[in-house]
Amino acid sequence: MPIENRPLREQVKEELIRRLGRGTIPTDEPLNEGRLATELGVSRTPLREALISLEREGLITSERGKGFRFAPMSAQEFRDLTTIVATLESLALESSDPAQLAGLAPKLLEQARAFSAPQAPHDVIERYDDAWHALLLSGCPNARLMDLIASLKLTMHRYEQVALGDQDVLERSAEEHERIAECLVRGDVTQAVAALKENWNSGMDRILERLAP
Repeated sequence: MPIENRPLREQVKEELIRRLGRGTIPTDEPLNEGRLATELGVSRTPLREALISLEREGLITSERGKGFRFAPMSAQEFRDLTTIVATLESLALESSDPAQLAGLAPKLLEQARAFSAPQAPHDVIERYDDAWHALLLSGCPNARLMDLIASLKLTMHRYEQVALGDQDVLERSAEEHERIAECLVRGDVTQAVAALKENWNSGMDRILERLAP
């Protein structure tokens, strides 16, 4: 795990969420802290701090004598997360500099159209979506808001894996991104915010359809 100029526990926390999203951490058995610490190249202290932080957020559970384990996926948790992120991203878009949005609009539209092409590889959906939304909101001056959005979206990635590889899902997501960008090309931020909320709501519906009951 690369070391950055941030608290180690935060880096460990993000890496654990990434691994969960990629399906490389089992959710049906306790976490092996010793093995995880060795794999990540850190001591047990920052790892345990990260696990306790994830437990506070409801992503991890613990039992006396049984250690930590990731909580099972929950349709209600995903609904709650989607509602929060949609609201926060809408606020970030509304707070963005209109002039910067106008300058970004053509690039946002070009990227959305390129991704909807048949040759778009399935395994880049997560990176594409994160990068596109990051570009969309890059004019937001509220750094704390953007940090909160990024943290919540890391938690959501394990749910988004459910839809990974579905071409129909990729195409509809790209079409929704096109509508957001088209609104910005016209200078209509209000409609862009409405289209952004619809993108999140429809994405939530698509993933909930694929979640096991």
